[in-house]
Amino acid sequence: PRIGIVALCLSGLAIGCGATLVAACAHDRSPEKPKAHSTPATSRPASTPTTRSPSPRSTSPRSTGLPSDITLPPVNAGFDYQLGGAYTVPRGVGVVSRDSEEPPASGVYSICYVNAFQTQPGDISWWKSKHPDLLLRGTNGPVVDSEWDEILLDISTETKRQALMKIVGPWIDGCAAGGFKAVEPDNLDSWTRSGARLTRAHAVAFSRLLVSRAHAAGLAIGQKNALDLGKNARTGIGFDFAIAESCADYEISEGVPECQGYQDIYGNHVIVIEYDDEHFDLACERFGASLSIVRRDGALSTPGSREYVFDLC
Repeated sequence: PRIGIVALCLSGLAIGCGATLVAACAHDRSPEKPKAHSTPATSRPASTPTTRSPSPRSTSPRSTGLPSDITLPPVNAGFDYQLGGAYTVPRGVGVVSRDSEEPPASGVYSICYVNAFQTQPGDISWWKSKHPDLLLRGTNGPVVDSEWDEILLDISTETKRQALMKIVGPWIDGCAAGGFKAVEPDNLDSWTRSGARLTRAHAVAFSRLLVSRAHAAGLAIGQKNALDLGKNARTGIGFDFAIAESCADYEISEGVPECQGYQDIYGNHVIVIEYDDEHFDLACERFGASLSIVRRDGALSTPGSREYVFDLC
């Protein structure tokens, strides 16, 4: 998670995707299955800091060949990232992302967060006892994302990817059963933290399985970060929209923020989360008329907390 909190999973397990409490029974939340939620957000390694330059063109939403029962998030809608806990939807918000262990937000488009490529810190013992063979191993034991204390899942072979889908797939189904409209699988870029034990091709192959499962369940599915997958993320893998953390913080070329790269691929079906005022202001200035942009605190905390920050363009 670049800044991604794993908190959209109560209503429909999905790598941190929320599905409703009401649907908890439909999800099979037995002790045999770990939670699918997320962790608090922090910024990721950077490319080049952005500078203010003339606004890029705005693009129209891309057309989609999705089945009629699948809907994409409305473009340029107010967005809230509630991975740290569910709370009353703020005024002006039309799209909310929650952990799958939370119910979907009432009256708005709800996205279910699932941690699909790494373990949750609290679930490590479950994975080690039930599926040690699905944890990526290095010379000295499991490969750990030290920033989040999460072990990378081993997506290096088709056999292991299929075995992981027997765990993650039901999480996605749970999101749908809980009433969510889309799923957000986190840590798509885990291969970049694997010490070359995983590759982009492994991530692409597993992502295709996730996309197929989401679409079969009637859910749209979002690409979480990993802009370097390029247009293949949409045309080759099949992601329907993008969720981009801190995309105004980094540039794909001089004066062109990463946000533009996502917009070039998905049109205006891009959701942006910024975690500081400077880059939030930049994102709003450059993309506020076309994309969904929110300012949140890095802990994705709830109202009443000292850390809580929420703002829209």
